[in-house]
Amino acid sequence: MTPWEINGRELVNCTCEYGCNCQFNALPDKGHCHAVAGIQIDQGHYGETELDGLRIAAIFKWPGPIHEGHGEAIAFVDDKADEKQREALLKIMTGQDTDPFATMFAVYASTVTKMNDPVFTKIDLDLDIDGRRGRIVVKDYIETIGAPIRNRVTGAESRAQIVLPDGFEYAMAEIGSASSNTKGPVKVEMKNTYGQFARLHLNNHGVVRT
Repeated sequence: MTPWEINGRELVNCTCEYGCNCQFNALPDKGHCHAVAGIQIDQGHYGETELDGLRIAAIFKWPGPIHEGHGEAIAFVDDKADEKQREALLKIMTGQDTDPFATMFAVYASTVTKMNDPVFTKIDLDLDIDGRRGRIVVKDYIETIGAPIRNRVTGAESRAQIVLPDGFEYAMAEIGSASSNTKGPVKVEMKNTYGQFARLHLNNHGVVRT
């Protein structure tokens, strides 16, 4: 197993209402799960291959709860990545060189039946984790906007967090609102649904907890 580790930030938008039932071992509130994710790798490596500064993104579409499988996905890899970096990122994203079910990459990969060919392209990411603001743009594929949840009466920003001591993606996530529209082979559309802003520290064995 090639050792790897990444430190970074992410924005995820899915079809659930704020909170996302999946974070609490419950079923998705719409009966299905569609999701868009963008990750900025601030520091990382796969063996001797450095991954600092690279970006990845993905679109997922499950017809029912994630654990029931039959999902479809497409992965996007930063066009600044060279051949070795591309190979490394795709291995991480598809759960290779990882303990079984140790990361969200490994878990989701096990539930995907149709994996479309990866796209190597420019990925625009703007991620403010504490501010619960962000944007994912992949030309011709993804447009995602994230913002704070707002009080429906006063309009004031509302802050909430999810802490998962034993989670396979993050230790703590800021929760916001997000909207997405995608094109290409995996089409999803969400408006003002669950937005997850998190700092990531992952390796072959799962979330690195310090």
